[in-house]
Amino acid sequence: MSDESSTRRKPPWSKCLVRKWFNIKSKGQLFQDVDDSISKGGDGEWRSSSFSERETWRVKKTRRGDLMPEIFVSTWNVGGICPPLRLNLDDWLLSSPFADIYVLGFQEIVPLNAGNVLGAENNAPAKKWVSLIRKTLNSPREQAATGAMTPVYLLVARKQMVGIFLTVWVRTEMKDDVRNLRVSCVGRGLMGRLGNKGSISISMSLHETSFCFVCCHLTSGQREGDELRRNSDVMEILRRSRFPPVDDLAGEGRLPETILDHSRIIWLGDLNYRVALSHNAARSLAQARDWSSLLENDQLHKEQRFRRVFEGWKEGKISFPPTYKYSANSDRFSGDDLKVREKRRTPAWCDRILWYGSGLSQLSYLRGDSKLSDHRPVFGVFSAEVELVCCGSPTKSMACSGSRIEVEELLP
Repeated sequence: MSDESSTRRKPPWSKCLVRKWFNIKSKGQLFQDVDDSISKGGDGEWRSSSFSERETWRVKKTRRGDLMPEIFVSTWNVGGICPPLRLNLDDWLLSSPFADIYVLGFQEIVPLNAGNVLGAENNAPAKKWVSLIRKTLNSPREQAATGAMTPVYLLVARKQMVGIFLTVWVRTEMKDDVRNLRVSCVGRGLMGRLGNKGSISISMSLHETSFCFVCCHLTSGQREGDELRRNSDVMEILRRSRFPPVDDLAGEGRLPETILDHSRIIWLGDLNYRVALSHNAARSLAQARDWSSLLENDQLHKEQRFRRVFEGWKEGKISFPPTYKYSANSDRFSGDDLKVREKRRTPAWCDRILWYGSGLSQLSYLRGDSKLSDHRPVFGVFSAEVELVCCGSPTKSMACSGSRIEVEELLP
């Protein structure tokens, strides 16, 4: 008689694949290959720097004596293209003065084929992007306006779900002020559950203020009615995103459980909302740089006006060309050249950054010009109010890169 274990049929799919398909998170798998430095005391991701232990943030004081952190936020659909090792990211990441926090989200970091959607996670491109970003952010340079030298930035969170990839970087001096890092993933692809579409949300506390960064890739398509499917994606992401509790809060109080529970929320990604015009009409308006006429037909603006999605959310003024869809290595819209066989798509602002709630002020909203993929990166810089506990009572803090505030200035 054969052993019972030898006759037992093996499951056709491994547990890791089933967990991936349905976004089931096991304990300890909240972040993939990410630093546990904040919660566990440090590992290889925290780098030593030229700053001393007593160094404080580089900040600019307001008239009230408040401080304000600057947050650089960017989204980029890279079209499944693995970055060349010598890819120059300066025009993207170094287009603004030094920020205190960098939130960088990607879509299609891997091709959205069956192998990547249904198979094991392909994180090789993500590792290359992380290496390039770290090298760019920490490259020696001087800020002309202040003479300040390059800060050192550390990766505090990163998460991949198929083609969606979200990273958060902070200045070295801030590492002890960032706490309660948590993640929530929502799949909205095949069967409404798989991760070829959906969102990654990262929750964190900076001093006494909660932040949530949502990176998404919504349903594609430019047929009439596809915008309603995108609206549904947004509603499901808001409904299904849940952040796990944190052990040993040590008096932290109740942490946000949903996206909208947070004090400061920034939503970035390939939202895929299109311009409701023909290709030729949209192309003519784009060539004339008539952004206002194009935006009158922007699906996201229309859906917001009808209060069908993102009600109460804000977006900066769009004063840059459409971000999609371009021919390979070109500034030409896809389909303009009839001699080339390629998909013809109406030019649109698929890639967007929105925010919700008070305490956030957008300083800039721009588009990059990299020709790596058929999308162009979009980035914005925010200043954020942050509450501190000083002498037992919360105070508002805002940090920029200006003059340095020493410890003595914070004393009564």
